[in-house]
Parts: sequence; C-alpha cells; structure tokens
Amino acid sequence: MIGLKSAIKNGAITLLGILLLSNIAVAQTSKLTRADALYKAGGYFEAIELYRDDIDKVKDKIELSKYLYKIGNCYRLIGNARQAELWYQKAILRECPDPKVFFYYAETLKMGEKYDEAIEQYRKYKILAPLDKLADSGIESCELAKRWKETPSGYEIINMRGINTKFSEFSPAYASNDYTELLFTSSRKGTTGGKLSAVTGESFTDIFLTTRDVKGVWSDPKPIDETVNTQFDEGAGSLTSDFNTVFFTRCKVSKRDKLGCQIFSSKRVEQGWLTPDEIKVSSDSMIVAHPAISADGTTLYFASNIAGGFGGLDIWKVTRASSGDEWGEAINLGGEVNSPGNEMFPYVHADGTLYFSSDGHPGMGGLDIFKAKSQENGAWIIENMRYPMNSPADDFGVVFEREREAGYFSSRRQGGRGADDIYMFYLPPIIYNMIGKVTDDKTKTPVNQATVKLIGSDGAIVTMQTKEDGTFKFNLTPNTDYVILASKKGFLNNKAKETTRGLTRSKDFDVAIAITSTEKPIEIPNIFYDYDKWELRPESREALDRLVEILNDNPTVTIELASHTDSRGTQEYNYELSQKRAQSVVNYLIEKGIATDRLKAKGYAQTQPKVVDAALNARYTFLPIGVVLDQKFVDGLTSEENKEVVYQINRRTEFRVLRDDYPAKQ
Repeated sequence: MIGLKSAIKNGAITLLGILLLSNIAVAQTSKLTRADALYKAGGYFEAIELYRDDIDKVKDKIELSKYLYKIGNCYRLIGNARQAELWYQKAILRECPDPKVFFYYAETLKMGEKYDEAIEQYRKYKILAPLDKLADSGIESCELAKRWKETPSGYEIINMRGINTKFSEFSPAYASNDYTELLFTSSRKGTTGGKLSAVTGESFTDIFLTTRDVKGVWSDPKPIDETVNTQFDEGAGSLTSDFNTVFFTRCKVSKRDKLGCQIFSSKRVEQGWLTPDEIKVSSDSMIVAHPAISADGTTLYFASNIAGGFGGLDIWKVTRASSGDEWGEAINLGGEVNSPGNEMFPYVHADGTLYFSSDGHPGMGGLDIFKAKSQENGAWIIENMRYPMNSPADDFGVVFEREREAGYFSSRRQGGRGADDIYMFYLPPIIYNMIGKVTDDKTKTPVNQATVKLIGSDGAIVTMQTKEDGTFKFNLTPNTDYVILASKKGFLNNKAKETTRGLTRSKDFDVAIAITSTEKPIEIPNIFYDYDKWELRPESREALDRLVEILNDNPTVTIELASHTDSRGTQEYNYELSQKRAQSVVNYLIEKGIATDRLKAKGYAQTQPKVVDAALNARYTFLPIGVVLDQKFVDGLTSEENKEVVYQINRRTEFRVLRDDYPAKQ
C-alpha cells in the first residue's frame, strides 16, 4: 500500500506519530530495536532498511525467523508483494513459529498468480488455524481467479500514462458533468508538505486536478488549493452531483496524538476551495476515510474501523434528511458487504449501485472491486467485477460515467508506470451476428429460397429467405434465447437453437440447418425389436421422440409409417410382422400426442428391399451404389457376415409424407 491507502488499509495503526522518529532513533538503541519501534508504529519503509542492516547479527534461528517474517510484513504492507513473498519464504524455511506466515505467504503467491502454490500454503495454514475462515476464502479465490482469467469480462482497460508517474496515483473522481475534469490522489513530487512518509518512503499524498481538452488530451495535473492540501495525507475525493462540494480523507500526524484519518468537506467557489470542515461521524474510531456521497447528497458511505464491525475496515454509512442537515448515527452495511478482511473505497453510482474494494471476499488477489445491489428486503447481492477489472494486485477506487459502462479506477497491476496507477475502462458495444446456412440433408447442397424464421424469447420474430448459396444472416440481442426455423416446400421443417444469455463479448454464431426432402421415404434409425417380436424396445424411444419433434415442427404433414423385414421367412408371415411393427410405432406417436389421423401404419414385409446409396456405400464398401439388396443379391454373397449386414439393412422402419396440407391447430 502507498501513502494514504496504506495508512488506512492497515487500520490497526496506532502511531504516536511518524514525526516522533527522533524519539525512536536514540543513539544507544540498536538498529533492530529501532526497527521494531518503527514497525510497531507503521513506519514500514524505514523499518525495512534497519532490519536488513542488522539482521545478519541475529544468531538464534527462531528469533531470526521472526525478523524475516516482520520484513515480509513490511514489504506486504507497502505493496511490494514480490519482495514479501521472498521474505516469507525465508521465514518459513527457518521455522517461523507464527502460523500466519503461511497465510501471508499464500497471499503473496496469489498476487503473483502462483495459484496452485498459494492453495498449498493456504491448506497448511488451515491445519494450524482451523477456525480462521480466511484460508477457505483464499483457496476459493485462487480457483475463481484461474477461471476468471480464462473467461474474462468484456471490459477494455487502458493505462492513463499521461497522468501516471513512477509514484502513486489513485482514487479518480469526476469533477465536472461533461467528464473533462478529474480529481485524483497522488504522492508524486511537488506535494504540499514536501516531506517523505516513513511508511512508504514517498511524499505525503495530495489531491490533484487534471482537465481534458477537445482532442482528449489530459493536462499536466496540478494540486488543488492549499486549503485542502496540507502537510498531511489528503485524498480519496468524492464530489456531490453538482460538483461544487468535495468530500475527502485527511490523515494527520503529530508529535503527541495518534495517527488518525477523518473525512472533511470543502465547497468550490470561483476563487478555489473554501477551508474544509470536518465531518464527525464517530467518536471512537481512529480511521474514518474514503467518503462516497450519494447522488441526492443524503447518504455518505465511508470505510472505518468503528467498534462492532466484521473485521479490519468495514463500509459504513450515515444519512441526513437534506444537504443542510446534520448527519445521523453511523450504520454498518452488514456481513453481506463486510468481511473479516478490509472493505474500502466505496463509490455510489448514479443508479444507486454501490461499488467497493475488498481483500476479504473471494477475489483475484489484494484488493478486488466488487459490485453491491441492495434488495427490497435489505439484503445485498455482491458480485466480483472479475478479470480484467480485477487483477492479482490491488484494484480499487472506481468511478463511473452516468450514461454508460465507462470510467476510471486504480490498480497496482503489472505493466503500470509506478506503484498505483489510474486506468480507464469501458465496455465496448456488444454485437451478436448469426451467420447460417440451410442445406439438403441428403445431398448436402445449399437450399436456395428457403424460409428462415428467427424467434426470440423477447417476442421478436424476423423472417428472411436464403440466398442462392443457402446462407442467411440475423442480428441478435443480448440475454435472449432463439429458435431458428428453416422451411421450404417439399422439405420437412428443421430448427436450431442458440442463446446470447451470459455472454459478455461480441460473438458471431455459425448455424447450420439441414432440411430433409419429402420426395423419398425417410428412414428412422435405431428402431429396435426383439427377434420375431413387434414390441418396441426401450432404446428405440430416443429415435421416436425425435420423430415426435419432427411432426410437431411440421404440423401440416401426414405420414405413412412403413416397416420392412428381410427376406427370410414366408412373405405372409413377414407382412403380418411388419404391419404389427409399424402399428407399434404409430401407437407410440399417438401416446405422445400426435393426432391419429396424421398417421398410417403399413407393413411391406420384404417387398421393398433397400437400394444402395452413397452413404451406404461409404459405410459398406462391398455394396455398390444403385444395387437392390434383394434375395438374389444376398445369395451372391460368399461371406455370411456380409449377408447378415444386408439383412440388417433391409430390416428398417421408415416414414414418408403423404400430405402437407393437414389443418394445423392455430
């Protein structure tokens, strides 16, 4: 963490004052003792240097492991996860007795996208601390992170390199209704106080303003008035809907008082900003920070360690009747929003949606950005913004435009210019195209002038004709289920299904629909009977259910169900057997709701042997195309196996269309 962010996130800080370093750094005190004092006070950056200077003098293995653990904590708390990982590993190798070392080691591994290694360390910690649910959350986070990287959301992310420096820039906030002014927090050179933080080694943070010209170029950021910016940390601004009042955090340091962070507000006038007023929302908390004002100005959300919370920092709120009234009592948003970890950097969208960052809810690593929607019953639905809005590093301080899914946020992810950087995000227009083709089921050739009807679950119906090459094209809408029905005179209707539900990126759907000509009988595959029986075997139902679907899709056709036997047995007997088998199929269809007068059963015995087509020839090369598989042909075969194949081919069930003008129900 850096500057203001670091001080607030680590809400247990109880400094007697970073400026009290002269009292810590007495000449008689060893470097390790001075480092411990700084560590306890929150001066992590300076503590690291002192620890590393004298750590080689520690001979006891256990004591050494404790110092290595503290160095790891220092690096973690200033936001250097890579170095923290190395020092935690050293502490573990020297058998550090604090079980938490495994948890924090896992956390840094997760932030380095070493998810499987992180899971292993979380499990070790869970064995040592079975009651701490943070291990379970960490394991879940790793599994989710791997999945989210593979299925990213549709947001595009761009680093604002014209604004960012090698120092920290974070917590952007729009300062005008045309989005051409942006406030943000930074520890860059030239801040008002000019002093370096013992926590981070960087300057104390100020609030800066940048403006965008007509070409879209942002100006060189300048700190706002010294009435707002002081020698202390200021930042995390939130403006009212008229952009004339800013709420911000100020973290003070003194020689006698504890470090504390409070919320202030300042009004914008023509000359600049007026002297800020402190917003008193709690008397028992050292940390009250990260204000977020609602669009109507009556609710102020903030992060705090007020007693009675759920973990480190929680999201709280205070309300008032109108903008001129006093704020009421602080209310915790509850255990759905808040976790055993830290919840920080709230932001209220114009539509009332609450956004915040958390390291306690399952996420990708560090702080993740979450979306929270309040329900009528007071419950909250919490949603992780996923990758790429979130990363293995800290992601926080989001702000949206009113009209669209676009805005800015802060992140410490790899590839930035410095520590925390500001990023622009937007959701590109999502376009769904369906590009399809209708073909003849048997010949595989394109079907020209087929009618294709697109039926959407949103009630939309669109119809078009296929081109000469059998193709068609539709534009689809988000979160909609579709049925695509293809039809043409002389063919059976067929359909396909597609959906855009759950899709977050543009997609082209490739749909192929084959329709079957009614000129010739159509074989029904996988119709099975026991030997010398006519009762349908259970495994036949799947094929017959498909026939039911065909008939429902083609409500104007009537059909003949034809059953054929092989040439063995008497013709009289085979006629009777085939008729009963055909009737079994008809009876099944009637049971499934098909009208009786649409069906005719006909047994043909062995009188219509199969004629070999290209498909049969491709499957059985010993069968020449065009040959009739009658008894004469069978007698000419030398292989008993081949003879049995022919018998099986002839034992078939088919249907053919008798009429296509049956009066369908309206």
